[in-house]
Amino acid sequence: MPDAPRPRTGGQILVDQLRLHGADTVFGVPGESYLAVLDALHDAPDVRFVICRQEGGAAMMADADGKLTGRPGICMVTRGPGATNASAGVHIAFQDSTPMILLIGQVGRDMAEREAFQEIDYRRMFGQMAKWVAQIDDAARIPEFMARAFHTAVQGRPGPVVLALPEDMLRETATIADPRPYAPAVAHPGRDDMAALDRLLRGAKQPFAVLGGGGWSAAACDDFRAFAEAASLPVGTAFRCQDYIDNEYPLYAGDVGIGINPKLAGRIDEADLLLVVGARLGEATTGGYSLIEAPRPRQTLIHIHPGAEELGRVYQPDLAIQAGIGAFAAAARALAPIAGPPWAEWAAAAHADYLDYNRPIACPGPVQMAEIVATIREMLPADAIITNGAGNYAAWVHRFFRLRHYRGQLGPTSGSMGYGTPAAVAARLRHPDRPVVAFAGDGCFLMHGQELATAMQYRANITIIVVNNGMFGTIRMHQERDYPERVVGTTLTNPDFAALARAYGGTGAVVERTGQFAEAFATALAHDGPSLIELRLDPEALTPRASLSQIREAGQRR
Repeated sequence: MPDAPRPRTGGQILVDQLRLHGADTVFGVPGESYLAVLDALHDAPDVRFVICRQEGGAAMMADADGKLTGRPGICMVTRGPGATNASAGVHIAFQDSTPMILLIGQVGRDMAEREAFQEIDYRRMFGQMAKWVAQIDDAARIPEFMARAFHTAVQGRPGPVVLALPEDMLRETATIADPRPYAPAVAHPGRDDMAALDRLLRGAKQPFAVLGGGGWSAAACDDFRAFAEAASLPVGTAFRCQDYIDNEYPLYAGDVGIGINPKLAGRIDEADLLLVVGARLGEATTGGYSLIEAPRPRQTLIHIHPGAEELGRVYQPDLAIQAGIGAFAAAARALAPIAGPPWAEWAAAAHADYLDYNRPIACPGPVQMAEIVATIREMLPADAIITNGAGNYAAWVHRFFRLRHYRGQLGPTSGSMGYGTPAAVAARLRHPDRPVVAFAGDGCFLMHGQELATAMQYRANITIIVVNNGMFGTIRMHQERDYPERVVGTTLTNPDFAALARAYGGTGAVVERTGQFAEAFATALAHDGPSLIELRLDPEALTPRASLSQIREAGQRR
């Protein structure tokens, strides 16, 4: 029989629930509103509290950890400013379909509804960016709320859950039993669904598959790859989901996202069947809802998604299958092979187009970004992890790096700046045996670059590549396109990033010519600690496709 419940404080009960449900790492910034939880963590050495320098960085680390493990990433912050800072990471987790739980210290219950110090109603604040938002007002109900939080975060379309914790509730004592560890329910595709999929696929002449969204695993990726191989099915990946299939696999056709290969866009337009697995078919994946016609696509659309609310949300599928990604991939693998399909040569041509688009191209200035990305690819093992935030610099990484290993890529599909450095810290703490390289623009890095201090504190040996072109490049691109030569608010004056890294205790190097990079990168990888390489990029090298001047000239002709 289980032990009889013993009296525990709310803080102790909450930490016991984290342990019960398998959480071994919490990212956070301490606050007086949840001191009772911090005190309980003192007696829980199996739960590591990673001290971060800003709540946004902590929440981004939790998002990255949730992506890497498939379990809810845990973030803990204080009320008011702590919660508002953390909202950036919650929004990422929501749009990226990442399981995450944000725990927020809250004002005492006796002060509620008085606009007490740092008081916010988190139900209203996070209502549209979380799957569930609640406040625990009774310590005896902590096990119930926490079990629901873990289930909600992982079931259906994964996403974030937010729980507010009044500080007096965390200090009160309750005698309550613990539940069982969470075990998510998974929807499986029906036999008729899979038969219909098989029939539609066999009747196609030029089918194309797109993988994306949350809820994947290494096993699901392997199963889908086996299915694709048995059907000679060309496969693309949604925005920042390029690691769902080995990019050197003969059926990989490239990423269906921002900066899509024009030949790949044409191939999707030519397809007569689209098999979309896990992706929401949002703005980035559909080129602003123009790559695929809404609401009724011209192609036969088979859409598989774990969340029922996503099926038919924008696009009306010919066959909608609500199923967990792993369950669907296993069922697809069990389908009979398709021998000699009429699209085999078409699929091979799609991979050839990808390889051609992947070849380095020249850009203005002495620092050649495509060559540098190719060098990084050659110098890293296949299981390396690449992280990035938002900005035009990421287009070079997405186009010229080949991802070989599941969860080798961590980037926000929400387009949130500042993500690369905190995500890299979380990745290295979770996988200390895998090299981790973070890419950031000069504007992007200074959003959450202070988490370099967290990397130093925990000896997280990450390498950060800061692409410095002295501007908010993506916004400048749009500015020159729509309002050429009317530059306002996009020019930056930056510190010496290499010197800044050395000030934190890491190593720093500056690369002003392509030939300097390989040695600097080898030194960074060999260093026992965090390192940073600043690439001083010519401002003209704004995108892989067009220079700043070319974008401006095109805008002037409009």
